Amino acid sequence: MPSTMPSTASGATTFSSMLTIGVDEAGRGPLAGPVVAAAVVLCKPRPSGLDDSKKLSAKRRAELESVIKRRCRWGVGVVEPEEIDRLNIFGATMLAMTLAVSALCDQLAQDEGVGEVLIDGNLTPHGRRPEWRWPARAIVGGDALEPCISAASIIAKEHRDRIMRAAAVDHPHYGWERNAGYGTPEHLAALRTHGATPLHRRSFAPVAQLSLL
Repeated sequence: MPSTMPSTASGATTFSSMLTIGVDEAGRGPLAGPVVAAAVVLCKPRPSGLDDSKKLSAKRRAELESVIKRRCRWGVGVVEPEEIDRLNIFGATMLAMTLAVSALCDQLAQDEGVGEVLIDGNLTPHGRRPEWRWPARAIVGGDALEPCISAASIIAKEHRDRIMRAAAVDHPHYGWERNAGYGTPEHLAALRTHGATPLHRRSFAPVAQLSLL
């Protein structure tokens, strides 16, 4: 089932009355695990060193995640593999983004409005999810261009990586603590040997093909 994490804010940081929200996702491509989206409103002054999460070292991502969560406002949306298989990965990603923004907006003061939601990529949930109600703009490569999207990419990736490390404890054969569920040779070999788990996406070709062997 889809789930959300509440946004948080603390400290003496300030926010404008019309907010810009950055949104990004993690986990569209893996064979296992959820797709996770994050939504972030940056504080002023914004954290320094923000960039596309894929360009940052694991240590730097963890440091920035701590700063973002402590000083900024954020929300997370999680859509599990069963829902990914039902909706397809694009639909599940649109849902995760909607859940993330909704979780964030639930924490905003009544006198604060959303000016615009900036989303990494070339499509937004507008018109694709009935719950979506905010002005939205897609930005290709936005995770490297817009600091609020960069912050969202960091939160989403760190959140999902933690989920996969925890799942690896219960399913140790697949190397999820190293590959985060992506189809690495190690993961594919384990799939052939041990079969699929409840966290595998049955609609993804390498998993679906197991039933044909």
